[in-house]
Amino acid sequence: MTKLGLTLNETKTSVRNARSESFDFLGYTFGPQRYRKDGHWYLGASPSKKSVQRVKTKIGDLLAPGNVQAWPAVSRQLNRLLVGWSAYFGYGTRLQAYRAIDHHVYDRVRHFLVRRHKVQGRGTRIFSRTAVFGELGVLHLRRVHIGPPP
Repeated sequence: MTKLGLTLNETKTSVRNARSESFDFLGYTFGPQRYRKDGHWYLGASPSKKSVQRVKTKIGDLLAPGNVQAWPAVSRQLNRLLVGWSAYFGYGTRLQAYRAIDHHVYDRVRHFLVRRHKVQGRGTRIFSRTAVFGELGVLHLRRVHIGPPP
């Protein structure tokens, strides 16, 4: 390492046993995970909670009340953010992270459009999940993960 001019940061560097404990690295959590269907343990990787929270914050910042752009421009920016995030986190067990982001995206988009169009109530009838992820053109990450419905 010294030949390359690199040094280790002693406070950040640690050796972990991935078979017994989880650790975060480059936005992923590596370590033991439980298979949902039959409960057996395996070594895997999934997006870390911090990276999921970070993309949720970016979504919230994009769908802020001060954003006065037309909806096609807003949805294009939102989809570009979601496509980029899902491309980076396309490895490993990602269903739970995608599900959490999909729920957050739906809530934020619905809330954004209810405020913009001055709809009474929560707007779940006029801005349903099928409308948000269908007609309004927002990317549904679970469909990226498992494919389109049959």
